[in-house]
Amino acid sequence: MSPNDVAVLIQNSVKMTLLISGPILGVGMAVGLVIALFQAITQIQEMTLTFVPKIFAVFITILLLASWMIIVMVDYTHNLIISIPELVRGG
Repeated sequence: MSPNDVAVLIQNSVKMTLLISGPILGVGMAVGLVIALFQAITQIQEMTLTFVPKIFAVFITILLLASWMIIVMVDYTHNLIISIPELVRGG
């Protein structure tokens, strides 16, 4: 396995991580921004007001996207396992 192969594997794993976590983090960030604007407008500074809606939004997002995330992860893992003999032989 060459250093180039290792770099490609690391690059693909980072892309996969961002692809899987991106929608969840995006929803959490969007809900946090809306809550922050609401708090700034109403001057309500309750700490639980920031966490509870974000937890529910992230949970709902995970429920809605779980099947897609599993399919993407299984496809990536399948392709990675299939490529092991080629990587071990050196390409």
